[in-house]
Amino acid sequence: MKDKTIATTNKTNTTTTTNKKETGITVNKNDDFSGWFSQVVEKAGLADHISAKGFIILKPYGYAIWESIRDILDKKLKETGHSNGFLPCLIPESILNKEEDHFKGFNPEVFWVTHSGNSELNEKLALRPTSEALLYSIFPKWISSYRDLPLRVNFWNTALRAEIKSTKPFIRNSEFLWQEGHTVHASKDEAEDQVLMILDIYKNLIENILSIPTITGYKSNKEKFVGADYTTTLEGMMHDGKALQLGTSHNLGRNFSKPFEIKFLNRENNEEFAWQTSWGISWRLIGAIIMVHADQQGLILPPIIAPIQIIIIPIYKNNNEKIVKENANSLKNKLSQLGYRVFVDERNEYTAGWKYNEWEIKGVPIRINIGQRDIENNTIEIVRRDTKQKQVIPLIQLKENIEKIFGTIQNDLFVNAEKLLKEKTKKVSDYKEFKKTMNNAEGFIICGWCGDEKCEVNIKEETGADIRVLPFVQKELNENLKNCIYCNNKAEKIAIFARAY
Repeated sequence: MKDKTIATTNKTNTTTTTNKKETGITVNKNDDFSGWFSQVVEKAGLADHISAKGFIILKPYGYAIWESIRDILDKKLKETGHSNGFLPCLIPESILNKEEDHFKGFNPEVFWVTHSGNSELNEKLALRPTSEALLYSIFPKWISSYRDLPLRVNFWNTALRAEIKSTKPFIRNSEFLWQEGHTVHASKDEAEDQVLMILDIYKNLIENILSIPTITGYKSNKEKFVGADYTTTLEGMMHDGKALQLGTSHNLGRNFSKPFEIKFLNRENNEEFAWQTSWGISWRLIGAIIMVHADQQGLILPPIIAPIQIIIIPIYKNNNEKIVKENANSLKNKLSQLGYRVFVDERNEYTAGWKYNEWEIKGVPIRINIGQRDIENNTIEIVRRDTKQKQVIPLIQLKENIEKIFGTIQNDLFVNAEKLLKEKTKKVSDYKEFKKTMNNAEGFIICGWCGDEKCEVNIKEETGADIRVLPFVQKELNENLKNCIYCNNKAEKIAIFARAY
């Protein structure tokens, strides 16, 4: 973020500027949500575009957010017995064809490599859209006995899918960072436990770390992962009333172990096919953070995953620049020793106000202003990014106050997002009201569904909404949602519909 022309007066941070490049968010969030989102991504320094549609460069600040999410999840996965591996990005077509139905679901999105230099390859290679077929072709070499189970492996890598019609940074890209886990089990019950354990780990990450409330449950058969017995999902509500799938955990049953011959000798020395799961989240979570928490001034980051948790701005004039900067760096060292990620903005070529704006756009949770008066009074001024609330605290009470403020920010972000979720969730029993609500893009609709895919397809065609989740708890069936929203026959399930990204 740079100014085109900067005139500096006597090397103070009371800098004056001319022809200043507009750096704030200029698109109104409520008028043009998509344009606002794009500006936040660009001006917060998260990512940049290249000429190939659907591909983005993740800049260091954006990657640092992903690293924070990755490190927290990676630690939890290792604690629960999962080990990391590495997968190649090219998959021979013959391997993909071993599970034809699964591959058919991805075929329209696959990028193919057909040449090496000027020579045509004997067999086409797919750029990995997902890794089931590649990995499961190898599992028979790793598994022979129940003693080899459970097998729990995880991969931090990229996937490539040809999203070239409707792209959006972090939400729909042709290449994206993600985590995908794969497990093999000796019993159906073990696999089911694994699916729900992972879903719970994701829920904790998204709700307690990213401060985004979720609705959990099953995908419909139409929307489940191709090749799975069933898919569990976490769905979130974005500010504009659209849903976003935040993570999925799939029970694959024996649907892959049979075509790929993943077998083991059980305790009775009988050979049987294994039970499998797969699951994943992606950098889509960064997009969700933006769409749920950010405001008209830019990004707002939950403190736990913020690359810079505290920004310190020295406020000085020529005669006290040295002592103010020394105190700012001393404060940084104290906070760093407490485990916080802290940065001191000592740049002389920018005004304090310009710095405030820059770090607000980047969503740093806390700003500390420190000047001569603060030094003399042994106080600091703390400004919360989310509420703009200011408070002056004694320096001696720094530790407990910062700790308390961070906890409050994490909680308040979740409470505000939960309020949004509730405001944009509606129970509907009349199809006319359903269509009216969807025409206004007003969020989640809870309603009865007969279970017939025809009704599901017709609703999608007529309103653009699909079943986002079949909640685990189906209590509304006992209330006033006893009939299918579309055909009016008896409802077999409660479904939550929405338009989605």
